[in-house]
Amino acid sequence: MHGAGNDFVMVDDREGRLPSDDSDFVRRLANRPDGVGCEGVIFVRRSDRLDFAMSFRNPDGSRADLCGNGARCVAAYALEIGAAKSRRMRFETPAGDVSAEVLADGGVTVGMPEPRDLREGFVNSGVPHRIVPVDDLDAVDVAGEGRRIRFSQEFAPCGTNVDFVRWTGPSSLSIRTYERGVEAETFACGTGSVAAALVGVAQHGLAFPVKVRTACGYVLSVDGSWDGVRFSNVTLTGPVKRVFDGAIAIDWPRD
Repeated sequence: MHGAGNDFVMVDDREGRLPSDDSDFVRRLANRPDGVGCEGVIFVRRSDRLDFAMSFRNPDGSRADLCGNGARCVAAYALEIGAAKSRRMRFETPAGDVSAEVLADGGVTVGMPEPRDLREGFVNSGVPHRIVPVDDLDAVDVAGEGRRIRFSQEFAPCGTNVDFVRWTGPSSLSIRTYERGVEAETFACGTGSVAAALVGVAQHGLAFPVKVRTACGYVLSVDGSWDGVRFSNVTLTGPVKRVFDGAIAIDWPRD
């Protein structure tokens, strides 16, 4: 599936039989030349409290507490496979419980966790994001400059995602993201879109709802409330699409 161009392999593992903690397995699955290829692998697991649990792995096999576009995709997928019983659902993530609604037009809205660590040009919107305003998005060396900031001492030891942003109106922006764990530019990033919108509202005078144009041209909508000190009721809305189904051997030989 993909959410606004952000693509994921979705795995129904409600029986708990697949090796999601095996980094080599995830890397092989996410590798585009000889696996399926994606920007994240999402496992749907059983939950004792909520509709289901979402487990997310980056292409390098590392864990991420939350992925905004992944959460939107997993909501649509969970409804399709019966892990969620209605269009409105709640599910577990390491970043906290997430609410979601699958809309009639095929889009999905997710309620984001309360933002943390808001400071100049930075916020944790489920995962950390450094926001870098630029005048010309096309001219930005996203890979080079993004990697430099991601691994800089300021954000050691865990690093940060890096979002290059151009403010385009009183309630709009365009964005390109260097994503931690992917270690490259991604076509879209949900938590990055939320982070950029929050920084825009708190520090650059933008007003909710904020329209965020992703690198491949899709538009996400970020809404919420800001009282001058804290954000509340933050949501992310946008398109999702199931691209294909397939089967792949999981007993690949190891070198």
